[in-house]
Amino acid sequence: MGEPSSRCFHRITMFMLRTVKMCGIRNFLERSCLIMVKLSPSILSADFTKLGSEVQAMQRAGADYAHIDVMDGQFVPNLSMGFPVVKALRKASDIVLDVHLMIDRPLRYVERFCEAGADILTIHVEADTEENTKEALRLIRSHGVKAAISVKPRTPAEAVLPYLDLVDLILVMTVEPGFGGQSFMEDMMPKLKTIRGYIDAHNPGCELEVDGGVNAKTAEICKQNGANVLVAGSAYFGAADRSAFAAAVKSE
Repeated sequence: MGEPSSRCFHRITMFMLRTVKMCGIRNFLERSCLIMVKLSPSILSADFTKLGSEVQAMQRAGADYAHIDVMDGQFVPNLSMGFPVVKALRKASDIVLDVHLMIDRPLRYVERFCEAGADILTIHVEADTEENTKEALRLIRSHGVKAAISVKPRTPAEAVLPYLDLVDLILVMTVEPGFGGQSFMEDMMPKLKTIRGYIDAHNPGCELEVDGGVNAKTAEICKQNGANVLVAGSAYFGAADRSAFAAAVKSE
C-alpha cells in the first residue's frame, strides 16, 4: 500500500475509533447504517393512468421507497389519494411504501393505512394534540409499521423532541405541503441540521427525510445537513434518465 493510501486508511481508522469512543459501539454501528442515502420518488408526480407500472419502474431505476402523499383538503389545501391506492400499490410491488399523511387528526385513520400496506407511516406534529399524536405513533408501531413524524417549514425543530423515542423517521418539509413542483427552501437547512443532532444524540437508528424541491443539486445540500432519505417528485419523473438521476442523488 502506498504512503498516501496508508495515511488515508489511518485517518479513517482513527475517525472510527474516536466515534466509537464518543458514541459507544451500538450507536456508532446504527449511525453507520444511515450513511447510505435513499431515494423516495413521490408518486404525486407520476402518471396516474399507470401507477402500478410506474412504481415497478421506480424500483428498477434504483429507488428505495415509494413516497405516497395523502391529502384531505383540510390540513392542506389539496386532495389526493387514500387507502385504495396504497392497497393497490402494495399488490403491484414489494417496494417500501413511504406513506405521508397530510391530514387532520390522523389518529382516526392510521390503523387503516397500516392494514392497506404502508411500511412507513408519517403523520404531522401540527395535525393534532401531543397526546393524540403519541397515541397514533404507538398504534402504528403496534402494527409492525415504521412510525414517523413530519414538520412544516414554519414549525421549529424542537417540536420533534416529544416524539423522538417513538419514531423511526423524521420528515422535514422544505416546501409548504400540499402541492408538488415548488421551489426548495434552503433556509430549512439549519432546522434539518438541528434535528440531525437530536437524532444522533437520542435515537441514532432514526432516519431523516427531506421532502420538497429536491433535485440533483439540492439533494447535495440536504445530505450535507444530515438527511439520508430524499423525496423527489417532478425532478425524478421529469428526468430523461431516471436511473442516472437516482444514482446521482444517492451518491455519497
